[in-house]
Amino acid sequence: MLLAIVADGSDARLPKHARASLSAPVAQIASCQGEIGAIDERLLAQHRKCEDSKRLETIPSIGVIGATAIVATVPDASIFKTGRDFAAWIGIVPREDSTGGKQRLGPISKQGGQYLRRLLIVGAFAVLRQARAHREKYPWVTQLLARKPAKIVAVTIANKTARIAWALLTKKGNYREQTNAVA
Repeated sequence: MLLAIVADGSDARLPKHARASLSAPVAQIASCQGEIGAIDERLLAQHRKCEDSKRLETIPSIGVIGATAIVATVPDASIFKTGRDFAAWIGIVPREDSTGGKQRLGPISKQGGQYLRRLLIVGAFAVLRQARAHREKYPWVTQLLARKPAKIVAVTIANKTARIAWALLTKKGNYREQTNAVA
């Protein structure tokens, strides 16, 4: 709204001196918005050309940005032996603090790619919002939310999403939504 007020010289809500002071920053913001729009268009064009990216986008919590980021960062997912290895590389698996033969799992390791981890966690929170609104569609998330805090459930969803992404990338299959799956 401020951009429109500054651009419109006849609007009396903004004094002339304030308009003059704000014109340079407003021009920079408009330029940045144009650049962001151009980047979005290139990203979408790249996404439409890539079969792996289109397959990944079908996974709940992974959109165009997440799919293209995964494909760009991991050109060959078969270098990872398992989906857990892929999730560990991203840094969304529990850190092991084991001693004396007793296994203790702690917080996530945060060892890998921060950008991919952030995208997966943000996507997981989107799934959490959907699960709270449509409990029947996400029964396993609802059951997990009854036992664990939301942030832990979000990391669990992100971990599961990373493993599904690895499976789709290595097996070249399509995502099939699971029904009645309990974590």
